[in-house]
Amino acid sequence: MANGEAVYGFFIPTVTLMGVGSHKEICAQMKSLGVSKPFLVADKGITAAGLTQQICDMIKKEMDSDTVVYDETIPNPTDKNVEEGLALYKKSGCDMIITLGGGSAHDCGKGIGLVATNGGTIHDYEGVDQSTKAMPPFIAVNTTAGTASEMTRFCIITDTGRKVKMAIVDWRVTPNIAINDPLLMMGMPSSLTAATGMDALTHSVEAYVSTIATPITDACAIKAIELIAQNLRQAVANGDDLAARDKMAYAEYLAGMAFNNASLGHVHAMAHQLGGFYDLPHGVCNAILLPHVSRFNLIANLQRYADIAVALGENIAGLSVRDAAEKALIAIKTLSADVGIPANLTELGVKKEDLMIMAENAQKDACGATNPRRPTLDDVVGIYTAAL
Repeated sequence: MANGEAVYGFFIPTVTLMGVGSHKEICAQMKSLGVSKPFLVADKGITAAGLTQQICDMIKKEMDSDTVVYDETIPNPTDKNVEEGLALYKKSGCDMIITLGGGSAHDCGKGIGLVATNGGTIHDYEGVDQSTKAMPPFIAVNTTAGTASEMTRFCIITDTGRKVKMAIVDWRVTPNIAINDPLLMMGMPSSLTAATGMDALTHSVEAYVSTIATPITDACAIKAIELIAQNLRQAVANGDDLAARDKMAYAEYLAGMAFNNASLGHVHAMAHQLGGFYDLPHGVCNAILLPHVSRFNLIANLQRYADIAVALGENIAGLSVRDAAEKALIAIKTLSADVGIPANLTELGVKKEDLMIMAENAQKDACGATNPRRPTLDDVVGIYTAAL
């Protein structure tokens, strides 16, 4: 927190529904919003799993309304996805948006809704609070435990021309209603469970060491880290463990509450470039970069990293603050390895010759503004290199 005059906001959805069976409240929430014809944004994986049809059937039965579906969203949603979805939305006659899935569907739906009411193209809204008009009524139904996009003001869309992930941070894209039902997360494959879980851990860690962290975001971040340390391994090992899925749903939501208001840091600033340049899975990029960026950040706030070590289950009794902080990095690497995250960026196909352009773009990413230590361009290249 700042020592001088400062104003801190706190943004969350108006309504959040958690717990087993909470997705069955979708129609009740539609009625509370005064809407009846939904435009549903998903991806092919969600549709193949039968979830899209399940939700459409429920809406048809309870609301006697047909749902218009756009399920062409890809894992790293692009400006092209937003354009296609927007064109379908405009001609559909729908009066609200439902997103069903993880961050890809939620971010694509946010982009569609943002441009639907504000005009222009999605590129016009890169940066912070660039819109002036509210989105259509918006319900985000989450199926993963990682991105927290179902409850945040963040929208990440790939600019296919520049091969850059645009960070759109706008309170108007915050969903009206967020739903986190662990029943919808049971079908997640172990690799996706691991990647999204490590994404949530990254959110928590970056928010806790952010330059604009507050006591509110601290409480959310530390509890999220504890829950992830206690439940991610179990959720990866046994996807049918409903208790572990439920705890991870709470963990990712708490992590979202933390970073939605304390923002992030250079892990995300750098991971966005890997996703935009190589179309790599966001959670995996975060997991690989997290210990390396944390190593760079360590001297900026040793005590905070010592706190993180404790939250991760490490015993720091008798250790110096420096040694305790180091245990956080060890614990992060151990958890990442345990859940099957690749050891380095080379395994993902990242090439040394691309590091400079990605580093230059990372330095422009909005997420880096609240990193606890200011890296130079050479520092960022060095962190990428260490992660290779």
